[in-house]
Amino acid sequence: MCGIAGMIDLGGGRPPDEALLRRMIALLRHRGPEGAGLYRDAVAGLAHARLSIVDLAGGRQPIANEDGTVWVVCNGEVFNYPELRAELLSRGHRFRTGSDTEVIVHLYEERGADCVLPLIGDFAFALWDARARRLLLARDRLGVRPLFYTMPDPGDLRFASEVKALFADPSLPRRLDPRALDQTFTYWAPLPGRTLFVGVHELPPGHVLIAEQGRVRTHRYWRLRLDPAPRGQRPVTEYAEELRALLVDATRLRLRADVPVGAYLSGGLDSSAITAIVHRYTDNRMETFSVAFTEAAYDERRYQEAMARALGTRHHVLEVSARDIGAAFPEVIWHTETVLLRTAPVPFFLLSRFVRGHGLKVVLTGEGSDEFLAGYNIFKEARVRRFWARRPDSRYRPLLLRRLYGYVDGLSETPLAYLRAHFGQRLTEVDDPAYSHLVRWHTTARLKRFFASALRRELAEADD
Repeated sequence: MCGIAGMIDLGGGRPPDEALLRRMIALLRHRGPEGAGLYRDAVAGLAHARLSIVDLAGGRQPIANEDGTVWVVCNGEVFNYPELRAELLSRGHRFRTGSDTEVIVHLYEERGADCVLPLIGDFAFALWDARARRLLLARDRLGVRPLFYTMPDPGDLRFASEVKALFADPSLPRRLDPRALDQTFTYWAPLPGRTLFVGVHELPPGHVLIAEQGRVRTHRYWRLRLDPAPRGQRPVTEYAEELRALLVDATRLRLRADVPVGAYLSGGLDSSAITAIVHRYTDNRMETFSVAFTEAAYDERRYQEAMARALGTRHHVLEVSARDIGAAFPEVIWHTETVLLRTAPVPFFLLSRFVRGHGLKVVLTGEGSDEFLAGYNIFKEARVRRFWARRPDSRYRPLLLRRLYGYVDGLSETPLAYLRAHFGQRLTEVDDPAYSHLVRWHTTARLKRFFASALRRELAEADD
C-alpha cells in the first residue's frame, strides 16, 4: 500500500502549488512511510508516499520514461510485470529500474490510455504525459485500491488515495453529501462514483479518467461478465479443475515481491485454500495471522489453529475484545472516511497493525471469494426465500430459515411471526437483481428515522 496525490491546471496557465502538494502527500505518510517523491512542471504535479515491495532500492516514484516526458505514480502492484517487461524490452524500450510500476509508462507509450488493459493487479495510478498535456487516472478492475478526485473550480483537478489529502487545502469546502448519506443508510455505502463529501468523487472500479485540453472524461474499460454456460456443456469436474488452476495461478502471481509475504488465516475455506496453495507450490513456510475474540460466540480460533498445524505455518493469534473494538473505532473511521454501520472493519484494522508489528508488509487474504462463489448465507437465504415466495402463505417454508441460521442464539425459538415480518420483506420481488440483499437494505433504511428534520427536508428537495 502506497499513497498518491497530485493536481493539474486544465487551462495550463498556473503551475501547481508545491506547498499544497507536499501537505497532501504528508497526510498519506501512513500509507507509505519509507519515502516520498515529487514531480512538478508548469502544469501538473505528482506526489508519492512509498511502501517498498518490489525493487526496494531502485523503485522510487514518480517514475519516468526514457526522455522524461511521461511520469507515473502508482499505489498497489502490477503482478504480471515480468511478462510485460520482457515484451516491452523486446520492442526496444529501456528500463531504469526493476520496479513493476515502470512497465506502465512504457505500456502508455505503446498503447496510450489502453495501457491499463493488459495489467493484472491491484492498483490506482496517475500518469502525466507532459508532451500531450494529458493526465490519466486509472483504477484496478475491482477497485481494491482507492482513488478520489475533486475539481474546486472548472480548471483545477486534484486527486489522492484518500479524501483527507484533498482536504489539505483549507479553502476546500467540507460538507456532507445528504444523498450519499441516504445511500449509505440503505446500501451500506455510497453508490460508485460518490463519496460522503460534496464535490469529492471516487473513480469507480474498472474506470479511467482522462483530463486534457480543458476537458475531463471517464470511461469504463472493464466489466465483470456473467455468461452462464449451457447446461450439460461440460462436466462439473472440469469447472472445478479450471477454478483450481486459476486460483493457483492467481496466488502464485501475488507472491512476486522482494519482501516476505504472509497470510490471514480465518479458518474458513477461502483463506485456508490460499494458504494451502502457497504451502504446496512454494518453499515458503508462511507466517499466518488470525483474529480471535474473547466472546466465545464469535471465536473461531480452533479452526484457525487446526489449519495452521496441518500446514505447518508459523501462526500468530491476536485476541480482540469488545473494549478493543470500541477503543479503535474512531481511528478506523479516520482511515475509512465514511459512515460505518458495522464494527467488522475494526478487527481487520487491528490485525493489519498486528501483522506490521511482526515486520510484514504483504499478506494474502481470502477477501471477496464469498461474493464471487455465493458463499455467504445471504445467498442461501435468497434461495429459501424464493422457495417460500412460491407459496407466500406457507406456515412451514419460512421455518427453513431457523435451520440456515441455527448458529444464531435464540433463533430456533423465534416466533414464526418474527420470521415472517423480517425475512418476508419484499418476498415476492424474486426478479429483482438485488433480491438477496433486499431484506438487509430495507431493514437498514429504518435507521433513517434518526435523521434530523433538516436532513430529511434536504433529501426531499434533492433532485438527483
